[in-house]
Amino acid sequence: MFVLIVGGGRTGTELAQMLLGLNHEISIIENRPDFLARMHREIPTEAIYQGSAISCNVLENAGIRRAHVLAACSSSDPENLIVCYLARQRYDVPRTIARVNDPRNAWLFDQKFFVDVALNHSEVMAKLIEEEMSLGDMMTLLKLRRGEYSLVEEKIPHGATAIGTAIKDLNLPENCVIAAIIRHGKILTPHGDTTFEVNDEVLAITDRSGAEQLSTLLSPDW
Repeated sequence: MFVLIVGGGRTGTELAQMLLGLNHEISIIENRPDFLARMHREIPTEAIYQGSAISCNVLENAGIRRAHVLAACSSSDPENLIVCYLARQRYDVPRTIARVNDPRNAWLFDQKFFVDVALNHSEVMAKLIEEEMSLGDMMTLLKLRRGEYSLVEEKIPHGATAIGTAIKDLNLPENCVIAAIIRHGKILTPHGDTTFEVNDEVLAITDRSGAEQLSTLLSPDW
């Protein structure tokens, strides 16, 4: 996969290093001399392009015509929006991801400017706090499908409603699938007649509503 990154600050540089470590191809655009000097010490020189990311010449030199993903990580919200717009409208880049620097601008980061995924740090933190507070001891391990679904894990304590009840009789939410049970250090493949025991670690794939209902089923009934 080829990813074009706009912005050579800490976020863009770290992203570039991580993608290179995963054997992806990257180009990164930056125009600030002090940032460029640091980037040349941390990223292969052939992947670095100097210039304004809203210049079509610079974008084309950096390989935007063959990019699979554009990651707009600059410290300028207007620049990130313009680059995403150009990437989709002019160059048909399949996927655009943009960093939101000022939360007050978050409403702009949608299909108006062809932003597929907007990373608003304030919103992400708020949702994580809300989720942690609402799900009790349940832990979110992985976000799936842009955060719509999650892989969650919870250990069943004494007194939980689900203990001794077969999975098929638990009335699990429609969008909740029990993926595995870890019992005494071993992974069990769950079936309809499988029953939960105290200290089972339950792994499930579910949406937000399903996670809340599952958390209630796996919590003590007192």
